[in-house]
Amino acid sequence: MTNIIAIDQSTSATKALLFNEQCQLLARADKEHRQYYPHTGWVEHDAEEIYANTVDVIRQLLTSHPSPLTTSLAITNQRETAVVWNRHTGKPISRAVVWQDTRGNDICQQLKREGYGPMVMERAGLLIDPNFSASGVKWLLDNIPGARRQADDGELLLGTIDTWLIWKLTGGRVHATDTTNASRTMLFNIHTMQWDDQLLQLFGIPRQMLPEVKACDAVYGETTVEGLFPQPIKIAGVLGDSHGALVGQMCFGEGMGKVTYGTGSSVMVNVGQRPLQAPQGLVTSVAFSALGKHFYGFEGNIYSTGATLKWLADQMKMVAHPSEMEAEAVSVPDSGGVYIVPAFSGLGAPWWHSDVKGAVFGLTFATTRAHFLRAALESIAYQVKDLVDAMLTSAESADEAACLPFGGRLEGACADGGPTKNRFLMQFQADLLQTPVICTEVDDASALGAAIMNGFARGQWHTFDQVTPLRKVTHVYQPQPDTHAALYEGWRQAVRQLTK
Repeated sequence: MTNIIAIDQSTSATKALLFNEQCQLLARADKEHRQYYPHTGWVEHDAEEIYANTVDVIRQLLTSHPSPLTTSLAITNQRETAVVWNRHTGKPISRAVVWQDTRGNDICQQLKREGYGPMVMERAGLLIDPNFSASGVKWLLDNIPGARRQADDGELLLGTIDTWLIWKLTGGRVHATDTTNASRTMLFNIHTMQWDDQLLQLFGIPRQMLPEVKACDAVYGETTVEGLFPQPIKIAGVLGDSHGALVGQMCFGEGMGKVTYGTGSSVMVNVGQRPLQAPQGLVTSVAFSALGKHFYGFEGNIYSTGATLKWLADQMKMVAHPSEMEAEAVSVPDSGGVYIVPAFSGLGAPWWHSDVKGAVFGLTFATTRAHFLRAALESIAYQVKDLVDAMLTSAESADEAACLPFGGRLEGACADGGPTKNRFLMQFQADLLQTPVICTEVDDASALGAAIMNGFARGQWHTFDQVTPLRKVTHVYQPQPDTHAALYEGWRQAVRQLTK
């Protein structure tokens, strides 16, 4: 019997979750890390703090729940956030450039003006946008004194957060990432499943900086976690958080999809083993690689959902904690005509306006705090509907192959993440989508997905059918009759005013 510690390193915190071989959650520990906003549009994390927190939450977990069983370690992580460090000293050359950071916007706009958009989409499956790692890394190499020379001389290493943690946990012996994280860098060819020479040249990033790319269900190395384990344990099972949630929701079949509600949110649909062209405004990524196969996904990403609620609590002081918002939201029948467009770091899919700022529309003297908080919650559901509509509308008009994963309809949305505890939000989401929203007993579906990949890596399971029954549905929000068309049109008008 092997217990699995899944590290879920998210945008706001690092969590350690202990699962048994039946994927039952036994214990957890978590620790937030600091957010840095040194300039307008910049968002940074301290990679060394994140590693220290990773060790600390594992220590907490072992203290509170000592396990005599064999243990292994899995990792799921915030995607696109990039770390560049010196291979000799192990020190980052700067704080990590977070996926929300827009300093690479000028680089991206220039490349789009020069006509590179189709080439990047064809090879990487992505739109040129600062959300993805490449432009932020290029900015670091171009603007930190000596960084470009060190990179060319082979002294610097590059990685997303999973790569950084693996390198640190193995004492610098392993420099590796998985296919899902690689596919979010804008440097990876999703057809050849290799780092792409043309993309590397486009962004001026030397190949020797890049990690080895492995399947999600590979064994990555061994670690004692700074001596917490008397003998080395395996690091096995690695994938980005949105992909982890797809696996954790058991979306192994073509056309199955999920919505992850986190700091930002992601809608991803498994489109099978061919890298289909994504509908306009969306992207194609590697959904997961397991059991010797690669699966692809259509995805749209929302930059600010849970982050909006955290902003209202922490900075605007409207509530002490986001969990208090539901009671206020249902105390009024509607938002009083208020719409919040939370473009704190620009607008992601399907709008892709990285240069706009957040805005509030419809304020009057009758607006109360309850209206404002309800509008914030509704903004999350509206943004998810934007993505689903983009998928379904585009699929209906695309060629037969692109239509295959959807059939022009969505049977249900598997939901995970902290905001799924908000019953008002989940019901409003179901009503907007006019499809059931399915919540499961594991809030941390990303960590569960990493644990499943860990089991595949160790030969605990050999087929998807063996793990599918482990998914436990806790609540299904059935859609009520569609009465929200006018409300949604008000949202669309607010976004159009902001982006025109």
